[in-house]
Amino acid sequence: MEYKDYYKILGVERSADADAIKASYRKMARKYHPDVSKEKDAEDRFKDLQEAYEVLKDPEKRAAYDQLGSNWRAGQDFRPPPGWGQQAGGGFGGGGADFGGGGFSDFFESIFRQQQGGGFRGSGGGGFRNQGEDSEATIRVSLEDAAHGAQREINLEVPTMGPDGRMRREARHLTVKIPKGIRAGQRLRMAGQGAPGMGGGPNGDLYLHIQFQPHPRFRVEGSDLYHDLHITPWEAALGASVEVPTLDGDVRMKIPAGSASGQKLRLSQKGLPGSGGKAPGDLYAVIQIVVPKKISEPEKTLWNQLAEISDFHPRR
Repeated sequence: MEYKDYYKILGVERSADADAIKASYRKMARKYHPDVSKEKDAEDRFKDLQEAYEVLKDPEKRAAYDQLGSNWRAGQDFRPPPGWGQQAGGGFGGGGADFGGGGFSDFFESIFRQQQGGGFRGSGGGGFRNQGEDSEATIRVSLEDAAHGAQREINLEVPTMGPDGRMRREARHLTVKIPKGIRAGQRLRMAGQGAPGMGGGPNGDLYLHIQFQPHPRFRVEGSDLYHDLHITPWEAALGASVEVPTLDGDVRMKIPAGSASGQKLRLSQKGLPGSGGKAPGDLYAVIQIVVPKKISEPEKTLWNQLAEISDFHPRR
């Protein structure tokens, strides 16, 4: 059988830490996943990636693999050293592994399968039970749900193990609880909703990345909200009391006389709720003076009268 260089398959150095191994696996798995890749050998590459990560992410299996040394080359004819699997320490000893369904290469099984008189001991003492990979997805949340909290039903495609032992994507219906005060960029953890475990191991978790849906009235900056408040020229000049929308309903706000476009008026703690003990954000009404595009003859007369008697000259 051919020797497999798991470090080369994952594109990492033999000294790589767990985070580097995980990051490289995720990047390459996305590239060669059979559902999205156009590479001719994507399926084989993806299987090799899964097998390599299965070994290198586990300190016990990685240590056993490293005992083979670094002198082997990928594709080189390989046979396990004499007495392999009967070594004392390092996780070898009575009670061999049961890989529950296989799917691994002959090289993998020659290293970790049950040996006469010994074998690689998986977690649980009698079997190879590994937790599945965590999965990630993005969901869009309304500002109202973020402000008040909600429970929503969503449909997602998540990885699962098919009858042939290969990973595939499956539609799943989930109930998601959106906590009050959640922010864009945060994640929600759905325990046990990730990729299936191997050998009967537990499923991984599903992490939902939160994005806010575009809102017709508000822009979001951190915990603050911004609303473009349209007012008339006479409201800006004379001052007025107008209604301003918030996530809890409309409130009245006083417009000071002589207000200008772009001026910000603050409604304290009318933004998104605080989280982690922090105070709620504020809502800023940004004044936008709107001039009518069409005016009647009587209105035109009044505007002309104002132009004649006013000594206001904004360009001076």
